[in-house]
Amino acid sequence: MSELVTGDAVVLELRPARLPSRALAAAIDLAVVFCVFILVSVVVGIASVTLDEAAVAAIGVALFLLVLIGGPIAVETLSHGRSLGKLACGLRVVRDDGGPIRFRHALVRGAMGAVEILMTFGVVASIASLVSARGRRLGDVFAGTLVIRERVTAKRSVAVPPPPPWLVGRFSQLDLSAVPDELWLAIRQYLTRMHQLDPGVGRSMAARLADEVVARTGIAPPQGIPAAAFLAAVVHERQARDARRVFAGARGASTAAPVPVGGAAGSAGKAAGSAAGIAGSVGFAAPAGPVAPGEAVAPDGSGTSAGAAGSGAEEQKGAGGPSAGFAPPG
Repeated sequence: MSELVTGDAVVLELRPARLPSRALAAAIDLAVVFCVFILVSVVVGIASVTLDEAAVAAIGVALFLLVLIGGPIAVETLSHGRSLGKLACGLRVVRDDGGPIRFRHALVRGAMGAVEILMTFGVVASIASLVSARGRRLGDVFAGTLVIRERVTAKRSVAVPPPPPWLVGRFSQLDLSAVPDELWLAIRQYLTRMHQLDPGVGRSMAARLADEVVARTGIAPPQGIPAAAFLAAVVHERQARDARRVFAGARGASTAAPVPVGGAAGSAGKAAGSAAGIAGSVGFAAPAGPVAPGEAVAPDGSGTSAGAAGSGAEEQKGAGGPSAGFAPPG
């Protein structure tokens, strides 16, 4: 699936960083790290003047590992891929799918950086970045990460085209849990750009993506459905499930508003009368009978008041009418 997702196909629609900007960011980071390492070494050297040579050597190795290797790893983990140098150059480390990196990504990048940057003075990292199509060094390849440019004006995201109406809800029983995020990203990129592709290339790409979805779900689409329409319906089904899950969580977290019990009859009648007046003003309620011109509600609020409407609602409720305050047409 990697050949279907180019360097611009990350979630944030940003361009991959190239060697000059990455080299400048690395130089800033290394300058800061070496300054911290020298300061810490001086402080520890002054504090360990009474120790023997073996202890001093062990402390030096520990400082090298903690400051020069552990420091960048901790900074990238806590800042989600934005060290001081990358922040100054407008760069950021993300996963291949565009998501934020975690500790394991920063650990692999830091361990490989000690070899290809510190031990080889950046020669291996520079060669790997020049050879890579997306400017990645070996640490990015092994960690599955990508350095992107954040200060490039992002293009407006294009919405995924909706499926045909006769396919909406047809795949509600489909199990989509086995479909990976990389495949969803590839499908989204195809659907948003399928009108820019050659018709033959677009059909072949849609068929490949549909075969991937069928292999993950185990259920083939009905006969006669185009591959592009099938992909649009599957993406629409996933978005609908995500929306239902979010709304269900929001309803479960919300609490019911308390209902006041004071001033029972009069307050309830006035509230129902006000609701009836508002609903009637927007056209949801039909009048109970012919309304005289003098009784119409004017824009300035004159005419029939909310209290009068509430009294009418109370009388209608006592007479056995609807309790909601809506009267049928007379």
